[in-house]
Amino acid sequence: MDKFRMIFQFLQSNQESFMNGICGIMALASAQMYSAFDFNCPCLPSYNLAYGMGILFVPPLVLFLLGFVMNNNVSVLAEEWKRPTGMRQKDPAVLRYMFCSMAQRAMIAPAVWISVTLLDGKCFMCAFSTSVPVEKLGNGSYTGLSEKEMRRILARIPCKEIYNGQELVAREVAVRYLRCISQALGWTFVLLMTMLAFLVRALRPCFTQAAFLKSKYWSHYIDIERKLFDETCTEHAKTFAKVCIQQFFEAMNKDMDLGHTHSPEATPSEVGEEKEKLLGITDQGTMNKLLKSWHKCKPPLCLHQEVLQNGNGWVEENQHRNHISLPKREIVTYYSKV
Repeated sequence: MDKFRMIFQFLQSNQESFMNGICGIMALASAQMYSAFDFNCPCLPSYNLAYGMGILFVPPLVLFLLGFVMNNNVSVLAEEWKRPTGMRQKDPAVLRYMFCSMAQRAMIAPAVWISVTLLDGKCFMCAFSTSVPVEKLGNGSYTGLSEKEMRRILARIPCKEIYNGQELVAREVAVRYLRCISQALGWTFVLLMTMLAFLVRALRPCFTQAAFLKSKYWSHYIDIERKLFDETCTEHAKTFAKVCIQQFFEAMNKDMDLGHTHSPEATPSEVGEEKEKLLGITDQGTMNKLLKSWHKCKPPLCLHQEVLQNGNGWVEENQHRNHISLPKREIVTYYSKV
C-alpha cells in the first residue's frame, strides 16, 4: 500500500510528465489501433466517400474527447467556469490558458491517427476512387459506358478481387495515383502540425510574456488550491469519523456497564489534537454550510489582511480578532503543471 501511495504522490507532483506520458501512450495506441483495424471498403459509389471520411475523422474525434476525459484538469476548468463570482473575479485569460493546454495534449493522438491514415493511403483511395481522371490515366477512347456505370466500375478499384475495369483504367495505375496524393497530403499535414506546435510552444510566450506568465501562474494556483481543499476535506472527514466512532463506543461502553473491559482513555493532548484537526467544524449542518459557502463565495485573493467568512459573505477579521482564536494550519507544497 505504501508503494502505491508513493507512486500516486509522485504522479501528483509530476503532473506534466504524467500527462505527457499519457498523451504518448494514446498516440502509440492510436497507431496500433489503425494497424490492427480491418479496413474493408464497401466498393460502392454511394458509400465509398462516407466510409473513407468516417474512418479518417471519426476515430480522431473520439481520441480527442478521450484526451479531455483522461485529463484531471477538465473538472477544474469546468468548476472555475461555472462557479459563482462571489468575492473572486473570473479571469477569461486563465480559462483560455487551461483549455488550450488541455487541447494541445488531446490533439496528439488524433494527429497521429490522421497522419498514419493518410500515409497508408487505403482510406483516401476508398473515398476518392470514383474521382480518378480516366481521360489522363485510362483509355480515353473506351466508349459504351454511361456515367453511372463508369462510377460503379471505378468504385471497385480498392477491391482487387472484384475489379473488372482493366480496359477502362489499369488498377495499379489508379492505386499509385491515389496513394501518391494521399501520402502528399499526409506529409503536408505532419508539416503543418509540426509548425503549429512550434509556433504555439515557442513563439507565443515571446509576444505576450506578461499575460502568459499571469495566466500560467493563476492556472497553477487554481489547480493547487483545489488539491489542498480536497486534502483538507479528506483529513477533516477522517478525523470527524474517528471522533464520532470513538464517542459511539464510549457511549455504548457506559450503557452496557462494562467496567471490567475499559479501554484506555485518550490523553488530553490527544483529545486536543483531534479537536484541532476538526477546525471547529463539529456537526453536519455546519460542514454543509461551509461547503456551500466555499462553492458560492470563495475567499478573495488578498493576503495582506486575514478575512473571516460568515453567513453573509466575507468580512475583515479585525472586527472579530478579540473573540476568535484561529487554529494552527499545515502548509503542503504541490508542484502542478497544467
